Amino acid sequence: MNYIFERLREMLRDFPRWLRPGLGVKRWLFLMMGGITLLGLGFAVILIDIYRTDSSDPVLLTFLSYASLRFLPRILRAAIFGGLGLAAIFYGMYKLNRSLLRPFLRPGSNVVETLADYQRRKRGPHIVAIGGGHGLSTLLRGLKAHTRNLTAVVTVADDGGSSGKLRETFGILPPGDIRNCLAALSNDEAMLTQLFQYRFSGASGLEGHSFGNLFITALADITGSFESAVVESGRVLSVNGRVLPSTLHDVKLVASMELPNSLNEVRVVGESKIPEMLGRVRRVWLEPDDAPAFPPVIKALLNADLIVVGPGSLYTSILPNLLVHDLLASMKASRAVRIYVCNIATQSGETDAFTCFDHVRALEGHVGDDIFDVILCNDNYSGDVGSSSVWVRADERTLADDRTYTADLVDDAHPWRHDTGKLAQVVMDIFYERTGPLN
Repeated sequence: MNYIFERLREMLRDFPRWLRPGLGVKRWLFLMMGGITLLGLGFAVILIDIYRTDSSDPVLLTFLSYASLRFLPRILRAAIFGGLGLAAIFYGMYKLNRSLLRPFLRPGSNVVETLADYQRRKRGPHIVAIGGGHGLSTLLRGLKAHTRNLTAVVTVADDGGSSGKLRETFGILPPGDIRNCLAALSNDEAMLTQLFQYRFSGASGLEGHSFGNLFITALADITGSFESAVVESGRVLSVNGRVLPSTLHDVKLVASMELPNSLNEVRVVGESKIPEMLGRVRRVWLEPDDAPAFPPVIKALLNADLIVVGPGSLYTSILPNLLVHDLLASMKASRAVRIYVCNIATQSGETDAFTCFDHVRALEGHVGDDIFDVILCNDNYSGDVGSSSVWVRADERTLADDRTYTADLVDDAHPWRHDTGKLAQVVMDIFYERTGPLN
């Protein structure tokens, strides 16, 4: 009995929420009610016809009288039958939706709230996030709570660690950054992050490889192409959005670096080798430098409402994407709001002692001025970022730029990283300030 009353209370509590705008429920509810009403009218016509033709049968007349509650006032009868009908419709709809959504509901979650959240994120802005490494994963993890229309564009210049070994052995594009983004966008991120980031140790031939990299490599072999493997991985993992490589060509990142106590510059080949060199990066480029962008990336950029570049390693995660000429041209042609998210702390071997202004200057020195509408910088410098890094500060030159927007973006537990919730909320606030709410 307590269970029945609990279910009734739950239904009464949820009833007004089913009628909220945007759920896509009311139109079908009214259609169901209309259909049931017509069905009821059909039965009523039959009963009236029976009543009129067989009015001499006292048993039938008594049954029809009690079945139709004729001994009660007409208004009361209408209220009783109408109330029972509405209760049956809503209870049936509630149980039907719960049965249909059961495979997609987390334990303890509410059907109405799950549906409302899905519809809200379905109507969210089309966002393209460009970068690589853990910075892009952090951004995606927060943005997926605001929209389902997410496209992550990642670099394919990685040549170190597990990705580098698989790239050399199997001739595929490096799966590492794609793996991180797929895990971040997954509906079941907690378990998948552990699974995809799991690295084998002690096993000959597998040592150092992550499960996620091997998973994508196996799918590439099964499907016949790397891009198909990424698409299928997204379907298998039920991700909120898409993850796309910036190009399908085998490109290498090359840097011109100035060594300490030397006026000469040296040429360094390989994304993984650049941070290891004790010197200052002067310029980076791709070889070959005419690799075309992956066509779905161009389409996503041109259709985007918001483009976010960073956070991530300046020279080895962000610029390798923007150095793909077609991608950069599409980004410049897009009508989207374009935001650059500056790192919180410097990266040893790449951006030692850089301020926010230095990051922007280095970036625009490679891809051109005024490509970004907003420069987003952290302004919370409390905490310890480690011995090898310092805070990336918004100095006077940064603040003099009218594109600069500062906010507290620090993850309190790991001050050298962005907080996923803070970053996503600030990015969305900036977007809606400039565009207003989407219809």
